[in-house]
Amino acid sequence: ASGGLIYVADMSGGMEVSCETLPATEVYADPMLDKVFRNLIDNSVRHGGGVRHISALAEVKDDRMVVAYSDDGVGIRPEDREHLFELGYGKHTGFGMYFAKKALEMTGITIEESGAHRSGVRFLITVPPGGFRASGRTG
Repeated sequence: ASGGLIYVADMSGGMEVSCETLPATEVYADPMLDKVFRNLIDNSVRHGGGVRHISALAEVKDDRMVVAYSDDGVGIRPEDREHLFELGYGKHTGFGMYFAKKALEMTGITIEESGAHRSGVRFLITVPPGGFRASGRTG
């Protein structure tokens, strides 16, 4: 993906989705990366309890790229957080977050949830050194 604001949508019900990337940035990831983000958005809409805003913001920290995906929904209960990425755990199929973690791990990318219950989700997706190229340099 190239840099800048790459996606903004005003979805039914007035929900806004935005995604900002770094200028001239490419992530070396499995083609399933798109499905990971689709799953996160679906979960926000399906389980977020009235989500009005979803965002994804990428930045380089040290030699890694971190994409912070967040929404303004109800967040994840503390008792659910430790099981979030387990196969069969969840409110719908129990496969989505397990799939997301496994799809990202194939290329060394990690995902963790650091949001606060009742204040929305915040997933930090970390791309390792060598897993991206930004502004003509490899990170």
